[in-house]
Amino acid sequence: MGRLTLRASGPATPETVWRRYACVDEWASWSPQIKAVHTAERRLTAGMRGTVESVAGLRVAFVVESVDDDHRTWTWRVRLGPTGLRLGHDVRGDTNGSTTGLTMRGPWPVLLGYAPLARLALRRLVRP
Repeated sequence: MGRLTLRASGPATPETVWRRYACVDEWASWSPQIKAVHTAERRLTAGMRGTVESVAGLRVAFVVESVDDDHRTWTWRVRLGPTGLRLGHDVRGDTNGSTTGLTMRGPWPVLLGYAPLARLALRRLVRP
């Protein structure tokens, strides 16, 4: 098992970036690998369960573990194979807009395979 942290900074305000995370209907607009999010709730809440559908048609189950609107952080588990991934997100303001971080925990081959897509998504997330 490994741990990998990625960060991206851009001109979008922290409020905008957090809204893009918190509203699951917006995920496909900044994450190119996501086609749709299937869940009863439309806003992130702890305990929320659903599936993320990739552009390739693969559906991956998830559960949101925690959400802290005040600190703009959230964590979730995504089921990929027998172990899955644990993903932690954060959003911070900076002098040029915002910085978002993603810390992933899981098997190294999965982390390394997913990292390029995750980097691209994070860069798009912090754009205006």
